[in-house]
This record gives sequence, C-alpha cells and structure tokens, in this order.
Amino acid sequence: MKPADVRELEDAKLVEHIKNTRKEMFGRRFQHATGELENTAGLRSAKRDLARALTIARERGLDLSTV
Repeated sequence: MKPADVRELEDAKLVEHIKNTRKEMFGRRFQHATGELENTAGLRSAKRDLARALTIARERGLDLSTV
C-alpha cells in the first residue's frame, strides 16, 4: 500500500490494517523458516508496509498498545 493510501485511512481502518499486516508478516516469516516461501521479496514489502502504517499511527497519536 502506498503512503498516500495509508494516510487516507480512518483511524479504525488504520489499526485494522496494522493488525492484518502483522498477521501477514508472521505467516511469511513462518513460511520462510520452513522453506515454503517462494517470493522472499514479500517479506521486505510487508515489513515496509507495517513500518509505514505504524509511523502514520504514531503521527496521529493513536494508542497501539492493545494491537
């Protein structure tokens, strides 16, 4: 997701996006560890997407301790 797209999300949708991205990263890391992951570039893109979303959430002052 591009930075402009993430910035347009409402707070609730942004928190949901962060939850989904964390689940996606966990799944990809697990697949990578077991040798099932074919596209290893997906790890990098998921990590960047999560960092981008977390940065925007922190800029907005959202409480992410429950996420």
